[in-house]
Amino acid sequence: MRKIPIFLLIFLLQFTTIYSQDKGTLSGFVTDASDGEALIGCSVFLKESTQLGSITNVSGYYVIPRIPSGEYTVICDYVGYKQHQEKIFIKSGERKTLKIVIKPEGLTTNEVEIVAEKEEVAVIDKLYKKSISKVELSPSEINALPQVAEADLLRSLQTLPGVLPLSDFSSALYVRGGTPDQNLYMIDGTDVYNPEHAFGIFSTFNTDAIKKAELSKGGFGAEYGGRLSSVLDVTNKDGNREEFEGSAGISLLSAKTTLQMPIGDKGSLSGSFRRTYFDQTVGRKFDKIPDYYFYDGNVKAFYDIDSKNKLTISGYGGRDFLDLNFNEDSTDPTGISYDWGNKTGSVRWTRVFSPQLFGNFWFTASKFSSDFEIDIVKIEERNEITDLTFKGNLEYYHSRALKSKFGFEQKNLDAKYIQTFPEGLVDVRDKPKHSIAYATTTWTPSIYWNIETGLRYNYFHTKNKDFHDIDPRFSAKYRLTGDINLKFAYGSYNQYLQRIPRFFVADIWTTSNEFYNGSKSRHYILGYQQDLTEGYELEVETYYKQYKDILEFDQAFLPDLETNTYNENGDPIYDNTKGLFNQGDGNSMGFEVLLKKNTGAVTGWLGYSLAKTENKFEDVNRGKTYTPRHDRSQTVNFVSNFDIKNLMRTFKGQPHKKHSGTWTIGMNFVYATGQPLTAPSSAYVNSTVPDGNSDLFLNPDKINSLRLPAYSRLDVSFTYEKQFKSWSIAPYFQIYNIGNRGNVWFVEYEDNSQGLNVNQEIEEITMFPVLPTFGVNFKF
Repeated sequence: MRKIPIFLLIFLLQFTTIYSQDKGTLSGFVTDASDGEALIGCSVFLKESTQLGSITNVSGYYVIPRIPSGEYTVICDYVGYKQHQEKIFIKSGERKTLKIVIKPEGLTTNEVEIVAEKEEVAVIDKLYKKSISKVELSPSEINALPQVAEADLLRSLQTLPGVLPLSDFSSALYVRGGTPDQNLYMIDGTDVYNPEHAFGIFSTFNTDAIKKAELSKGGFGAEYGGRLSSVLDVTNKDGNREEFEGSAGISLLSAKTTLQMPIGDKGSLSGSFRRTYFDQTVGRKFDKIPDYYFYDGNVKAFYDIDSKNKLTISGYGGRDFLDLNFNEDSTDPTGISYDWGNKTGSVRWTRVFSPQLFGNFWFTASKFSSDFEIDIVKIEERNEITDLTFKGNLEYYHSRALKSKFGFEQKNLDAKYIQTFPEGLVDVRDKPKHSIAYATTTWTPSIYWNIETGLRYNYFHTKNKDFHDIDPRFSAKYRLTGDINLKFAYGSYNQYLQRIPRFFVADIWTTSNEFYNGSKSRHYILGYQQDLTEGYELEVETYYKQYKDILEFDQAFLPDLETNTYNENGDPIYDNTKGLFNQGDGNSMGFEVLLKKNTGAVTGWLGYSLAKTENKFEDVNRGKTYTPRHDRSQTVNFVSNFDIKNLMRTFKGQPHKKHSGTWTIGMNFVYATGQPLTAPSSAYVNSTVPDGNSDLFLNPDKINSLRLPAYSRLDVSFTYEKQFKSWSIAPYFQIYNIGNRGNVWFVEYEDNSQGLNVNQEIEEITMFPVLPTFGVNFKF
């Protein structure tokens, strides 16, 4: 614990500089004129020299240091908003504060006055702002995509290159060969340990509550860690600071609402709630349908203490409930019950110490728990992880060319895995502590180069073993021409918490210990980015990832466990995870292309991915390399949204405008090569059974040596939005898998043998057929 404050003190002393008295500083916040929300990622620069510029951070704060005295025009540019211009005068040594309020643009992107040359704006927007392997989806983009039930963040991210689903039934993200537990999910700075509802059909992120969602697919900086593959950082809405605002929606499976309101003239409050009602409708009429429902809710309060201090309080809670009874007529329990969920909460203090020194400090709490019970075999299982974290960071703007960020985290964890069964008890508990310190420096020596270096120190303490790791990070962006950037990133990553999946059974959260080392990975990424004409943007990236000491569940774990003691009934108690998992290495490589159109009557993207992932475990596949289940060699995604009225105006050569009644057609097409499959290499009949019957035995081939048929699906949606004076309505109709293609999930082998005549038939189990759904959304 003492190492963190010492680290921060040394870092602060190293980078604190004497304020230049002959130059001025411009700083402040950028907010939305319609609701007062702070805007993240806005470009703020001076027209006279676009090298004097800044990008707003997660709090909407910007700083332009070391400005020579004189008169300037401040320009604030943000996609979807009118470009803001304001004349200012900077005196020698002045620390000027300027709050910028910008108005939503609607759809009149062609009518925006361009006050800076395209090449100059590209320096700010494309070189400084766009990080390697980072993608962002706005709430409007998420809502426009046709989905299984309703708009969903995780399912929308699955349409991007390098992000794969395991099946139609899952919203889990497999990013560049990694597994879902290797992704760091965050809501308002708080870790979320299980982001899925309904076994993956829904995610825990309510789209109506989202303000901004960023996915880093690799090469992320030292600020983030604890996971091997990616970071999904979600910021929820602070709330409307100008007036009361609400929205509601109802679909075939769920109902939801979001409300926002100001708190005096200094704050705001927002809240969302959602619940499925399948159990209250169809589930009540059909006994054979299992009882299932989930609920979740968000709340967030934001308050300006004064011009330099802001306070944010946010919370989330959600839980799933499943009760499956195999025999309704039996007096004895004959079913499965399973419930799981998350709770999170955070308090954040934002402080402007000086125009050049900005800080954020959080206290967060997160808890995931699951309870799983099989009545027939008398097995009960509970898995729980609790995370209490105190963390903070400071951003220091030395000059327009140099910025530093340093921070710390202290995590106090409590992990439990308890399983009772007729022959004994597994009771594994630990209270590890994870101490973290990191530092990053962003250097822009010229308009051609942007270089970021970072270092992250990890100290993970468990009851029987400690882990010390240092993770270096590096990324560089080079402006080849006015519209073309080249990018490179390298990073080392460590993970000490793992979520181990089990097919059709509850996943297990476990921690590194004396039996299993922490998992490690290294990322190598090379990228090309080009800003094309008429709102088109092209990104090409290639990557290579190495994995070490990753975990996989061992199906035959019980014989390997060592008994520590016995309970009062004489049953053994296993109090460690030895033998529960296999540990091995792996690698992943790939090539990705993303062509995206952000403006106009037709928007969307075309993505392509060529990838290969391999794992190697000593006790799996006879120690030979194999391809994991989630690998897909090639994937193509095409997403497009058509604003019908403005599309017709485009054909007529007329400028776009916002209409009170708007038809939108959405389309999502995906093609992917089949997933790996383990097939039998031979079969034999054992006819020595006393009753004269015979049993068929299959000898499996190498693990995942074959592949299922290719996957393809086309989804479409139709939305009509009608705007009235103070409210709007948007009914929608969507068709999932409109071609009714029977995409194969897995195969089963049915034995129709007679005597010594072997007859083995293959049955293909398919995923969702054609699924029409409809619903309606309101805003008021």
